[in-house]
Amino acid sequence: MGLTGERPVEHRGSASRGSSFHYSFGLLPRDQRRGIETVYAFCRVVDDLADEAAGSPGAAARELLVYREEIAHCFGGRPTRPVTRALKECIDRFGVERRPFDDLLDGVQMDLHTMRYRSFDDLRLYCYRVASTVGLICLPIFGCRHPKSRDYAVELGIALQLTNILRDIKNDADRGRIYLPLDEIAAGGYSEAELLAGVQSAAWVSLMRRQVERARGQFARAAALLPEADRRRLLAAEVMAAIYRRLLRRLEEDGFRVFERRVRVPRLQQIGVALRAYLTGHVGE
Repeated sequence: MGLTGERPVEHRGSASRGSSFHYSFGLLPRDQRRGIETVYAFCRVVDDLADEAAGSPGAAARELLVYREEIAHCFGGRPTRPVTRALKECIDRFGVERRPFDDLLDGVQMDLHTMRYRSFDDLRLYCYRVASTVGLICLPIFGCRHPKSRDYAVELGIALQLTNILRDIKNDADRGRIYLPLDEIAAGGYSEAELLAGVQSAAWVSLMRRQVERARGQFARAAALLPEADRRRLLAAEVMAAIYRRLLRRLEEDGFRVFERRVRVPRLQQIGVALRAYLTGHVGE
């Protein structure tokens, strides 16, 4: 699932034209944009291991070990793969720390072996590892220095990942994966079997409303932590947040019919959010 598409914070194809990644980060200065693209290229590669695990779990686990070694070489050696060689240049140029990369790979490890999450506490750890870590990696690329920016990145990453989870419920269910907390599914009178079958009952709508409200609360927590000193530097992240908040609204307006179609924010709306932010210095709604 990962880092924003499957789910890292827009992973799979995240830098393509028309994606929220493209509109959020496309107007950054060239060096920063290339740095972010390098990080996301690495995220996409390791995120793909979760899909590969379905057909060949042993091979995926071995590849993950290779990438753990490659990250170690990025911080004290010479990585051998093109994606990690480019990543090392980015790490050296911007002074990125190692810990978020190790945590990120721990999140990929979870995706190789975990198909269910008992509670939100378990899910939050997963979201931190596959999404918040990406934000922490990007902070020095943005040039952020304020300590609160780290807290902002953590909470925003969780908000983005929760939104990805809601958008991608059907795709995950088709692979036998459920990312909604099992205790909340049961407490609402719904079931794992109904989710895997795509049943859209009143209990389903109630469950989804609760998940959307949690995600909105996470976005609000992140916004409250955004330090004024780094506000301009984090404008691209705020554009991403604004697009994802619109995605939550569209999920709600569509009656949470995620089993019928994949809800998206129209391209023109994404362009409007990005242009307004970069012209005025504020995201707005």
